[in-house]
Amino acid sequence: MLSINVDEQTNLRLLHSLDKAELFHLVDSSRGHLRRWLPWVDAVENPGHSLEFIESSLQQYAENNGFQAGIIYKGELAGVIGLHGVDWHHKSTSIGYWMGEPFCGKGLMTAACREVVRHCFQTLRLNRIELRVAVGNESSSTIPRRLGFAYEGRIREAEMLGKTYVDHDVFGLLESESEFA
Repeated sequence: MLSINVDEQTNLRLLHSLDKAELFHLVDSSRGHLRRWLPWVDAVENPGHSLEFIESSLQQYAENNGFQAGIIYKGELAGVIGLHGVDWHHKSTSIGYWMGEPFCGKGLMTAACREVVRHCFQTLRLNRIELRVAVGNESSSTIPRRLGFAYEGRIREAEMLGKTYVDHDVFGLLESESEFA
């Protein structure tokens, strides 16, 4: 099973069915914070929806198509980070992440993302990693910049948030450019 140590207080691990209540609570207590940037938040109405996500995440991992990992900080679920699938032919993936509001501003997501990048290059032997960030989500867009990702451009009206389309900034990192390879 996937387990990635980030630091003395933080690790990444696959979510399991016993996490459903804690995952739901984290989403539910951070709705206002998360809703601004994530289109799926309002569809999570009960712990059963969290369990469905966990089960699909475990299936994704079993099919060798990436993973979704809980960010565990001081024994608490703080957020989720994972891969949106893996293109094994082209050795590429994209990373997605979100953090519960009480855990923001501690550098946890940058540290978690750094270790996922390291895992992608060193363990999975991938060549390219992409991050897409909604324009205006400044806290999220600082992460790829801190980790050496190159800004590659903007996709117009890439995602529907509520009743409005948002543009995405695209950042990419190649194994040959990375200090984590």
